[in-house]
Amino acid sequence: MSYPTSMYAITIAKTGGPEVLEKTEIPFPVVEPGHLVVKIDYAGVNFIDIYFRQGIYSSDKPFPFVIGKEGAGTVVGLPTDPTVRDDPEYQKRGYKIGSRVSMEYLGAYAEYVSMPWRTTYPVPDSIPARIAAATLIQGVTTISFMEEAYTVKEGDIILIHTIAGGLGMLMCQFAKSRGAVVIGTTSTKEKAEFAKKNGADHVILYKDEDTVARVLEITNGEGVHAIFDGVGKDTFESDFRMIRRKGTLVSVGNASGAVPPFAPLKLVEKNMKLVRPTMGNYAHTPGEVLYYANALSSHLLDGTLKPLIHKEYPFTTEGVREAHTDLTTGKTMGKLLIRISD
Repeated sequence: MSYPTSMYAITIAKTGGPEVLEKTEIPFPVVEPGHLVVKIDYAGVNFIDIYFRQGIYSSDKPFPFVIGKEGAGTVVGLPTDPTVRDDPEYQKRGYKIGSRVSMEYLGAYAEYVSMPWRTTYPVPDSIPARIAAATLIQGVTTISFMEEAYTVKEGDIILIHTIAGGLGMLMCQFAKSRGAVVIGTTSTKEKAEFAKKNGADHVILYKDEDTVARVLEITNGEGVHAIFDGVGKDTFESDFRMIRRKGTLVSVGNASGAVPPFAPLKLVEKNMKLVRPTMGNYAHTPGEVLYYANALSSHLLDGTLKPLIHKEYPFTTEGVREAHTDLTTGKTMGKLLIRISD
């Protein structure tokens, strides 16, 4: 097809606070022979976007670059490379003009993305684009982390920090579907009630209660089998007191800041495991991406995963700045989306 010469996107010219986010007109992306071109409908807002904006994570792209790691939309251009079209993994996806996909790819806050077909996720027509954008990163993170980083089993007692957020909510649902007892932490009574309605067995208000004491009380002093911690620096030390012998701490993210260095000997006291995975290293090969695409679609369609969309923000400088501010101030429950296209 014929593409426009330019498009609008949210870019950053330097790292910093929400004020560095700007909606700008930029050249249409270079389309490589092995790429799909996707018209974006919705972009998801995630803490990884904050990390790139702040400079905690670095990009190999020069400033200014397009921010955003999650989106969903429609295929408007197919690979022209014949070796791609003949690839059995590519053929399994059945891509055509009009196919619906989601993606984890830096540059999602934009009208169009040109990206490798290997890391796009097919989306069934029965799943709306806004749901696809709301669940890709957090849904695949949930499934892969709870299958591979620590395999959640029936009877496990699991602690999930910030359980009322978009990721915490899906992790709670998935762990409950596997028969686990779920303890969660959150900041307000409203969020605690939401978490309980979402399946949490115990919810701790970390601002008002001693989280360590409550977890040990609930577990009769043994601690939990696994902790999924997206907070980072502020909760890391206390995690070691709440994990049981031979337990697993899955460090999911850095919402409060990066975890400081520590001596590996710290793990010896309880023979515990510490895992710091990323979704992209579980869903890395084309076969792995397709496996998790199918698993996510299946869990959405059978009701195992039920996302809550907190708010849709406009595709404007002010809208995206507001979304980033809301995400980092703890005011939200569920997922934040940017509506790119009508």
